[in-house]
Amino acid sequence: MKHEEKVLSPEQREDLLKIIKARFEKNMGRHKDIEWLDVQTRLEANPEKLWSLYEMEKTGGEPDVIDRDEKTGEYIFCDCSAESPKGRRSVCYDGEALESRKEHKPENSALGMAEAMGIEILTEEQYRKLQKLGEFDTKTSSWVKTPDNIRKLGGAIFCDRRYDTVFVYHNGAESYYASRGFRGMLRV
Repeated sequence: MKHEEKVLSPEQREDLLKIIKARFEKNMGRHKDIEWLDVQTRLEANPEKLWSLYEMEKTGGEPDVIDRDEKTGEYIFCDCSAESPKGRRSVCYDGEALESRKEHKPENSALGMAEAMGIEILTEEQYRKLQKLGEFDTKTSSWVKTPDNIRKLGGAIFCDRRYDTVFVYHNGAESYYASRGFRGMLRV
């Protein structure tokens, strides 16, 4: 993808900032002690990050600030949609898994989409931390970053929330389901 394609029009930028600000103000419990003007200033100074947030929003992620890195000062955005983002479901885990499918290939992989969007897929630890801010994936599931030793054996892991508990499961990395997608994180 060309760099110039990763720049929002002034209208897209303005619309996105309105959406993100409204969500930020509606969900103050996710980001106590963080001021919107500080977040907005940081976003406006990083247009490539605005493009990534736009992609998160466009695919149904409903990104919101969930933390601030005290060491770097970066704000951490995460997909906070109730269920795994609709525009990122029915994907296998990574490019290797995608290539290994002989029939009925999905259109993309979780890691491939995340890279193209300029975001990171959540780790299991990050996923569990997100679940402390609300109840997510009660009907869907989300791929999470898989440890190398599991991936080398052909597997991948995903998480969901059922019975008021966060579960971690495994599956073949090449598998994909209409109810499984992935959640992303963006540092700004």
